[in-house]
Amino acid sequence: MGHEPQQDVTDAFHRLYYDELADQTREHNTWLGVKVWKCPLDMWVYQELLYRVRPDLVVETGTYKGGSAYFMAGIFDLMDHGRILTIDLDEDGDRPRHDRISYVVGSSMDPAVLTRVRAEVARHRTVLVILDSDHRRDHVLAELRAYSGMVTPQSYLIVEDTNINGHPVRAEYGPGPREAVEAFLAETEEFASDPACEKFLLTWNGGGYLRRSPSV
Repeated sequence: MGHEPQQDVTDAFHRLYYDELADQTREHNTWLGVKVWKCPLDMWVYQELLYRVRPDLVVETGTYKGGSAYFMAGIFDLMDHGRILTIDLDEDGDRPRHDRISYVVGSSMDPAVLTRVRAEVARHRTVLVILDSDHRRDHVLAELRAYSGMVTPQSYLIVEDTNINGHPVRAEYGPGPREAVEAFLAETEEFASDPACEKFLLTWNGGGYLRRSPSV
């Protein structure tokens, strides 16, 4: 990242919001009463992408409490279009029920889960993928390789939490999503980071909004 005054201010606020005041900011955001660990500015970008791309299906790895899936389902309700398939290792009976959300319990990299997801993807014309499960570099890179082929031309593969491991928060984490994205982009020309998705300056997914080329 650069060290221009604007970037320094953004990084300082990022650390303040994400770490220093986490007990009143990051850890206490909800959507219609459901906990959601997302930056509100990224959620605004998400709704813009959903409207512009109009995916028939969003595949999400890492459900947590279901807040982000519930948010996207609400946007899809307004659009009268779209569904979410969300995957998590843990089963949680308190996750919100919605006709547009399908929950899958299991590892995102389990062969049986991948088979089910690919079958679902094959039934839809436009697909967008969001990766938000295990944040270790090797796992994220494996997800990128497994799920990138599911993304349709001109849609998006979004890698969340590229801000950790010192970009600019949680410097102690170790190689994570940002490093996985860098490795992935070095081995493919089908995707490129879209800086337009970072227009609000503060994002937890810096460099992680990957747009697939128009023809593959």
